[in-house]
Amino acid sequence: MTPLEMLAVLVAGMAAGTINTVVGSGTLITFPVLLTFGLPPVTANVSNTIGLVPGSISGVIGYRRELAGQGPRLARLGVASLLGGLVGAVLLLRLPEGAFAAIVPVLIILALILVVVQPRLSRWVARRRAEGGAAAPAHGGPVLLAAVAATGVYGGYFGAAQGVLLMGLLGVFVDDDLQRLNAVKNVLALIVNAVAALFFLVVAEVSWEAVALIAVGSIIGGQLGAKVGRRLPPAVLRGVIVVVGLIAVARLLFG
Repeated sequence: MTPLEMLAVLVAGMAAGTINTVVGSGTLITFPVLLTFGLPPVTANVSNTIGLVPGSISGVIGYRRELAGQGPRLARLGVASLLGGLVGAVLLLRLPEGAFAAIVPVLIILALILVVVQPRLSRWVARRRAEGGAAAPAHGGPVLLAAVAATGVYGGYFGAAQGVLLMGLLGVFVDDDLQRLNAVKNVLALIVNAVAALFFLVVAEVSWEAVALIAVGSIIGGQLGAKVGRRLPPAVLRGVIVVVGLIAVARLLFG
């Protein structure tokens, strides 16, 4: 890469780290940049995944205060994310390129609908449970567990907007503060990215120059995202999620 291209990848990594910590979809910033500078699609995807792991760790550290008391929830959902992420990473190297491209926009749109209707849907679910005398599952129940595993498969394969998917699911199935759920989302996304990255390190071709630049940028971005995201009220955070999700759909559909 030329110095200007290296600077562009570094800045893209910062932007991706910031937006991943707040919402998700940072891959839609870094991945196209790597393609523009000549990396093959699979190599770009693999290098991007590995490079964003340090940024994910940075975001989790930035949100550590909101993780207090959520150990059992993270352990339960984390296993689902780990298994899903590994399956997705295997699929990336086994399936033809573009195999998931047709369903990715649909998944993101469904997630955005979940985010928008989440307050009303959560109240409806709580009312139904109260009428039936059933307590809300502390960690979302089996439906959320299966959905998180499926999101992990998607995240291990490509990863763009998996944060949007996770926030939509967590908001509906878990009765908790949105900032605490955002912290959980960051951990689950980290698990998916990390297990996929470890797999790619062993079996895939990697551009280490791209990895290093994205890693440095995403670490800085992760801290910026934690500071920004924590200050956003729930309504604003939902608005950011919707805007980012719509941009993600547009980028996937129209390039």
